[in-house]
Amino acid sequence: MSTETHTPSEHTTADHAHGEGCGHEAVQHGDHVDYLHDGHRHAAHEDHYDEHDAPAEHSLSEHTHGEDCGHEAVQHGDHVDYLHDGHRHAVHGDHYDEH
Repeated sequence: MSTETHTPSEHTTADHAHGEGCGHEAVQHGDHVDYLHDGHRHAAHEDHYDEHDAPAEHSLSEHTHGEDCGHEAVQHGDHVDYLHDGHRHAVHGDHYDEH
């Protein structure tokens, strides 16, 4: 059972077309590519984008993010996300959430 959710994005394919050279980080996500865009992650789905949310593949025991951890920090609402190995995630309790 997947913990991933698919909800329509606030951006439309008419607003911006993601692809090679679009200026947003591309992350392979199963059988498709997600794009990190304006603090969220979405993928093309027919004539729109779906917002994607998934648990991070890394654990706190593998690597702790913080000042001088070597990964880019990005403010995301009330917390900081870290760009790490093609993922963008944030500490949530005893784990990371993929953002």
